Amino acid sequence: MNKTAIKNFAIWARNKLIADVSYDARLIGITEDGIAKPLPQSFGGTQFFDIGTAEPYSISGEAVRQRDKLIEVIQQKEKDTDYKTAYQYVIEEVAYTWFNRLIAIRFMEVNDYLPSHIRVLSSESGKLEPDLVTTPFDAELPFTAEEEAQIFQLKQDNKLDEVFRILFLKQCNALNEILPALFEKTKNYTELLLSLSVIDQDGVVYHLIHDIPEDDFNIERGGQVEIIGWLYQYYNTEPKAAAFAKNGKITKEEIPAVTQLFTPDWIVRYMVENSLGRLWVEGHPECGLKENWKYYLEEAQQEPEVQAKLVEIRKEYAALNPEDIKLIDPCMGSGHILVYAFDVLMQIYESAGYSQRDAAKSILEHNIYGLDIDDRAYQLAYFAVMMKARQYNRRILNGENTCHVYAIQESNSINRAHLKYFGAGMDDIEKNAAKMQLEGLLDTLTDAKEYGSILNVESYNWDLLRRFVAAEDTDGQISMDSVGVEDTAEQLNRLIDIGETMARKYWVTCTNPPYASMSNLNDRLNSFVKKNYSNSKADIFAVFIEKCKHSTRHKGFQSMITQHAWMFLSSYEKLREEMLDSYVVNMAHLGPRAFEEIGGEVVQTTAFVLCNEKMNDYRGTYCRLTEPTTQDGKRERFLSEENRYYVALDSFSYIDGRPFAYWASKTALNNFHVAEPLITYSRPRVGQNTGDNERFLRLWFEVNQNKISFRTTHEELPICKLKWIPYNKGGSFRRWYGNFDRVVNWESDGKEIKDYAIIRNHGKHWSRYIQNIENMCREGVSWSDIASTRFACRYLPEGFICDVKGSSTYPEEKYRIYIMAFLNSKIAIYYLQMLNPTTTFQVGNIGSLPFIFEHDIDVKNIASENVHLSKGDWDSFETSWDFKKHPLLRNVSTISEAFTQWQSECDDRFNQLKANEEELNRIFIDIYGLQDELTPEVEDKDVTVRKADWPRDIKSLLSYAVGCMFGRYSLDVEGLAYAGGGWDSSKYKSYIPDADNVIPITDEEYLDDDIVSRLCAWLKVVYGADTLEANLDYIAKALGNKGSTSREIIRNYFLNDFFKDHCQTYSVTGSGKRPIYWLFDSGKQNGFKALVYLHRYTPDTIGNLRIDYLHKMQRVYESEINRMQDMMDHSENAREVAAASKRKDKLAKQLKECREYDEKISHLALSRIELDLDDGVKVNYRKLQTAQDGKLYEVLADSKNIMVKEKK
Repeated sequence: MNKTAIKNFAIWARNKLIADVSYDARLIGITEDGIAKPLPQSFGGTQFFDIGTAEPYSISGEAVRQRDKLIEVIQQKEKDTDYKTAYQYVIEEVAYTWFNRLIAIRFMEVNDYLPSHIRVLSSESGKLEPDLVTTPFDAELPFTAEEEAQIFQLKQDNKLDEVFRILFLKQCNALNEILPALFEKTKNYTELLLSLSVIDQDGVVYHLIHDIPEDDFNIERGGQVEIIGWLYQYYNTEPKAAAFAKNGKITKEEIPAVTQLFTPDWIVRYMVENSLGRLWVEGHPECGLKENWKYYLEEAQQEPEVQAKLVEIRKEYAALNPEDIKLIDPCMGSGHILVYAFDVLMQIYESAGYSQRDAAKSILEHNIYGLDIDDRAYQLAYFAVMMKARQYNRRILNGENTCHVYAIQESNSINRAHLKYFGAGMDDIEKNAAKMQLEGLLDTLTDAKEYGSILNVESYNWDLLRRFVAAEDTDGQISMDSVGVEDTAEQLNRLIDIGETMARKYWVTCTNPPYASMSNLNDRLNSFVKKNYSNSKADIFAVFIEKCKHSTRHKGFQSMITQHAWMFLSSYEKLREEMLDSYVVNMAHLGPRAFEEIGGEVVQTTAFVLCNEKMNDYRGTYCRLTEPTTQDGKRERFLSEENRYYVALDSFSYIDGRPFAYWASKTALNNFHVAEPLITYSRPRVGQNTGDNERFLRLWFEVNQNKISFRTTHEELPICKLKWIPYNKGGSFRRWYGNFDRVVNWESDGKEIKDYAIIRNHGKHWSRYIQNIENMCREGVSWSDIASTRFACRYLPEGFICDVKGSSTYPEEKYRIYIMAFLNSKIAIYYLQMLNPTTTFQVGNIGSLPFIFEHDIDVKNIASENVHLSKGDWDSFETSWDFKKHPLLRNVSTISEAFTQWQSECDDRFNQLKANEEELNRIFIDIYGLQDELTPEVEDKDVTVRKADWPRDIKSLLSYAVGCMFGRYSLDVEGLAYAGGGWDSSKYKSYIPDADNVIPITDEEYLDDDIVSRLCAWLKVVYGADTLEANLDYIAKALGNKGSTSREIIRNYFLNDFFKDHCQTYSVTGSGKRPIYWLFDSGKQNGFKALVYLHRYTPDTIGNLRIDYLHKMQRVYESEINRMQDMMDHSENAREVAAASKRKDKLAKQLKECREYDEKISHLALSRIELDLDDGVKVNYRKLQTAQDGKLYEVLADSKNIMVKEKK
């Protein structure tokens, strides 16, 4: 199946159909801005509309009534929302209706399922004109004489699209007789908005026929009815992205799109074969069916007492006939599971002696049930099941057969006053009982679209309710009161069918439920779930685990694919306890990337089969498929029979919280008994939740260095006079030391944050969000909560406040280094993946780790050295606040020599750290006795100190040089020389920084104080004048930029790449770019560029930059243009003249750009803008470019990506 073609078509077709439908609506005065009244010249049954052309557009007859209905539908929807949203919703619905019918007819024509056996959209001969258009009267469609004449005339006039439109509508109406749920009568507003062409090669029909290979639809050539489901999922691609991108809760209209996820075919087969298939073969072992099932898992060897219980259970299965088995998918989507269940049921029926024809009819009538919240998905599932039945029974599409799949409907629109007209001829007791039950059902289904199939419906007397509705009597009197009784009866019968399906118990429940955190869903749904599903209230998938258990008969099978969080997280502990009333038959633990449409680690899944019978000593089969990183890889691992474990639920009781750690060995589990939980030595603590990090946090290098209080003790914190305190926010994967890049506003003991927390907590105390006060600024051990297959722990020095993403623990000194070593060992991640193999480790998981305190001297010595090594690496780069000087400044005369020494130092540090980590692993593996499970080796990618990198380190040296040019660093003092506050010129002896805080970058050597000239002067001071050229060559070679000389290469680097690299260096994931050297940039012509150091900025800086540098460059360009002109006028060398002409054109563009830039700069220079470093880079980047008149003048590079978004 060509999924790329399917996806591209579905996304394109949605936009095309919406555009076409919107255009047709606009012709009749209906737009997203409102509904226009017909023009005054409208009369009788004809209406005219102004469409901006000489002649107005007109409609008449049935079209007028259809327009009225369209308006009515939009206005009805508007009651729940606003007009624009209602309009978009209805247009989207109409577009989808035609999309749905087009792909259904395409499937039917390719498989020759149309009653006429004549193609509607294409031609068997391959011609552009569809066969139905060629021979319209062979299809036995019901035409009036007038319609026949019209078709004949249109064909004569070669108006093929108009012929096709008439015939397509006729075909849809004819299909209503055999597939009424999908092809509703089109005599409504959808017909008014149909605009299809068969000759337009940019049209939807042409693309459907030509973009998707016909074999993908043809079931005899490997095609599947599942293509309908793929088309629907891809059709929802953009609505799904839009729903996730917006702020706010997911609405009930958006739920279908955001939760639509097509289950991979092999997982569907696994679930169905091991539930529905198992039910039959365990009761009928002689049937021989399981040999045909590729994904069926044989039962593990059981203890004799368990085997005896199973024999008794299977006696019940043996008594089942095929008609007795009822299966439901309560979240059926497009019916993928139901379609394969149909195939398995067919095999069951055939093994029992049924013909395919009789079996297909019986399966529709007795076996398959489905529910979905989404009307669209229901139509697809209905179509898929009916097409599967047609595959086995050519006569099934006779209008007499249907299937038990339903879209859940609301009872809100039922006119309850009509109930008095039902129950005619019934005695009062029956009538009252029926009325009371029916009202109970209507109450339950009120707002049912909000809740879907998690609603709990009582088991009413369904036969009684149907008889009650069938016995309608209005005494032949039509009154205002009784109008619409027939419609009410039809609606009630549909609700009764839905209610019975929701209330019934099933032998097999099999589904892939939606995955959505309840926090993202609306308040009404949240309240319902908290009240009815308290054990599973964190996510809707878990709610369905609980619901499906209740829907499954005693000793029946429940088969699902869900996120795997329920197996491990503490929030699902009660759900796990509830699940002990069933036993796990088997599980395919998939982990991440089980769905090819979803990358990354976020969606981690497991497919499983439960039997609804308590038997905790039953040994289930667990297939561990978490390591392969592709859908196909997981399937191949499953079939290889590797990584299988046979475990009883009782085994999980070893671990607090009963996580489903099925892969753990007996030794690993026994350590939970032998060891103490880590929490008994040191309690892991969650950190702060500021509620507004943009407001309260800064990267440390943004603010005035003199206002940061480093190494503040816990006792000093409440009386600290400085504004900023180092803030630990976790960060990327790094062990032992580092990730210290933020500070938090804790002025006046955190008053502003605490006041905001009180507001967030609706006036209550701030402690709900500002936690762990008693450990603030204490020495400890910290980690990032986001992880998966790796875990990194770091030493936390004194003086930090911790974030919720930088959780920590604060052990006594004797345990501190040892605990950090343990957490960085393979033992810790081995057990953490057992306790919680999701993407986020919780403090409870850390506290539950089995902790054994042995060989502490050896461990502490090695771990202390690791902290020292890691700190040395971290402090070698200028983004550390303990950075002293650049590592390539080494009392040698060439950078090449310095780099060789640095490279050797980095290699030694890396190798030593790796060896130390492996030794710690050996020690802990021996302590825990896990030599059979773990090896001590550490991969290079997991050693978190950096090796030397020639281009990176040379660019880093240039960054340090620029820092010296601005006075941020000095060759005479270690660390920061200036980052705010008072300027101390005594710090600068060897190399004097730029006096006016402006360093120009030019594309040619125009100025004697540009950045390349300054670099040369700096290199002479650092390495000596004798080696200047060698050092320039070495730098240029590392940069690899364009240029014919070393200076030119370096100049081009500063011109084109330095600022990009600087922004990358001065950024942290989640915070964006926070440059401290700002690039004034006139534009693409490189007319004017200059760097300014944020911390030295004054209100005069822009004025000085304008007068002393921008205007100087304009004069340079004017002079150079004159010189080029003079050369063109006097040179007799043609090549020289051509070169001068070319350069003059370039200079003219640069001069023009500078003059235009000067206009912007002048507004800002006159405004004399003040900056406050406490506001941070993003705010100040906008502030500096906003003049007194409030207008924004973009004069700085990359403004859109750096400055804070404008408040609306």
